[in-house]
Amino acid sequence: MAELQAALKRMFGFDRFRTGQEAVVRDALAGRDVLALMPTGGGKSLCFQLPALLQPGVTLVVSPLIALMQDQVRLLRDNAVAASFINSSLDAAEVSRRTAALLRGEYKLLYLAPERLLLPEFLDGPLRRLSESPGINAFVIDEAHCISEWGHDFRREYRQLSL
Repeated sequence: MAELQAALKRMFGFDRFRTGQEAVVRDALAGRDVLALMPTGGGKSLCFQLPALLQPGVTLVVSPLIALMQDQVRLLRDNAVAASFINSSLDAAEVSRRTAALLRGEYKLLYLAPERLLLPEFLDGPLRRLSESPGINAFVIDEAHCISEWGHDFRREYRQLSL
């Protein structure tokens, strides 16, 4: 317990976990599939961000909203965490730069929309190479309530993430 709290303090500046966070972090670090339901502002993101920083490889975070991706990455970078996003707000040259950096192992977390993740050119190219080196330590489906909240027609790609 002391080791995780020390990492929490060192990486995010928090003295202790909020209710439920530590159990989720421990399960994620143990390689278990985790479903974390917490209220808005309850600290869900930390539950996958901390394990991402404590393990080798990269964590891929599927997120439905560009603004949310940008905000999460900004907050992570403010804490000196190597994170980025790839989404439709970027031109092709910037997507190529970030993809190359990803494959060089420069990121611990990469945020992308489900549509981007499921593009054949991403699945068959960078994702396949990434799984070899530097490795993928986790896939996170952030804001997965989109399926139940708005129904399967909101973002049909969420229903295809098993690919």
